[in-house]
Amino acid sequence: MTVARISSHPGLDVLRDRWRALPANVQGSLWILSSAILFTAMSTLVKLLGTRLDPFVVIFFRALTGLLFVLPFMTRGMGGAFHTRRPAMHLIRGIFGTTGMMCGFYAVIYLPLATASAISFSRSLFLVPMAVIVIREALGVRRTLATVIGFCGVLIVLRPSAEVELAALVATLGALAVAGAAICVKLLSRTESPQTLLFYSSVIGLTATSIPAFLAWSWPTPMEFFGLITMGAFGVTAQTCFIKAYSVGEVSALAPLDYTRLLFAAVVGYFLFGNMPDVWTWVGALVIVGSSLYITMREAKLARSRAAERQKSQFSQSLKATALENDPGKMKKS
Repeated sequence: MTVARISSHPGLDVLRDRWRALPANVQGSLWILSSAILFTAMSTLVKLLGTRLDPFVVIFFRALTGLLFVLPFMTRGMGGAFHTRRPAMHLIRGIFGTTGMMCGFYAVIYLPLATASAISFSRSLFLVPMAVIVIREALGVRRTLATVIGFCGVLIVLRPSAEVELAALVATLGALAVAGAAICVKLLSRTESPQTLLFYSSVIGLTATSIPAFLAWSWPTPMEFFGLITMGAFGVTAQTCFIKAYSVGEVSALAPLDYTRLLFAAVVGYFLFGNMPDVWTWVGALVIVGSSLYITMREAKLARSRAAERQKSQFSQSLKATALENDPGKMKKS
């Protein structure tokens, strides 16, 4: 009875109606900003927890809590999410994803938050050559130039020399691994459901992190344990908001807002940890973000053009079919 009264509360109905009345891109923008804030909150907790706990222990709890949070949603289909015909591809995707998460967490712990965030955005650049090699996507001159410029931005952030920071190299490896996982998702999504993808990536991630976490194990304090659970909740919720954003809004409208993570990371890093990237890191970050944003918006534009061409072709075929139906003489001649 109480639930029924709450679900039909006039105030909630008004808020729901107002939300639904918002344009799709406005809804998507609010979802993507929520995602950026939650991802930053997760990274902040990872950095705080990593001051005492080993990175592998932090990563293990992220994988564990992530699986626990999503498991109820995956079992709704009476076990359908557990069935797959492509276990090998799931394993490859899980290895890429887990490697990306390990490297990303290591970078967050040992680098300024803004620097780690800037390098992580280079995943969009790694996606370009990988898509050409694996999926055989066509690569135009503009996208090639944007990718080359973007990698120059990565070099500006890293500034290769005899004193290149290990964490920066690990962050770059993590971006490469995340790009590899994205390619696998694109291949798997042709035959597998999102629930199946989520289940196997979570299980493989938990299995892969359990051994190194055991070897470096130290029991978290009650406060740290609460922080680890909260971190996992932030991560799952951030991913949900991110997926929801792109399901309702346009890529070209939302992609620029995703880069607010860099700004949030810089603010938190300065006020909470007292560190701020130097000028060259900011220059490199701007080059990476600018190139990645151009590639994303260019791809969105090309996708809209291809969709419009398909729609035009279908409309033309429909007109021809209608004309033939209305003129039997033409059908006989043909």
